[in-house]
Amino acid sequence: MSRAVAARNKHVPADKINLRLILVSGQSREYLFDSSDSAGDIAQFVFDTWPEEWSEEAVSQAEVLRLIYQGRFLHNNVTLAALGLPLGKTTVMHLVPRESLPEPNSQDEHQKSKAGSRGCCSSPCVLS
Repeated sequence: MSRAVAARNKHVPADKINLRLILVSGQSREYLFDSSDSAGDIAQFVFDTWPEEWSEEAVSQAEVLRLIYQGRFLHNNVTLAALGLPLGKTTVMHLVPRESLPEPNSQDEHQKSKAGSRGCCSSPCVLS
């Protein structure tokens, strides 16, 4: 895993991904990571190097830190490469404390079961 410190300059190395992590409070900080780093690696690194200015939002363990990218919680084993993030560029993610993640598609399944129980038959209705 990359052990880069906060990215302080505007230049992002061509072989790194600059992550701008934003807390719920709106505070943010930038870090450089390798494309092979996972969401779990990133959470552990940020926890281990927790910025002083974030002291009011400190957590007790890295395992409660979750990354959100494009509106979705990332599971710990997802790598930056798997997300297709561009090298040499800055990507914004949110960093939030959360004990567990929702089950994948749990809301979709709930909506399907609700829709199926309300209808008159199992096939979808089409209005023309």
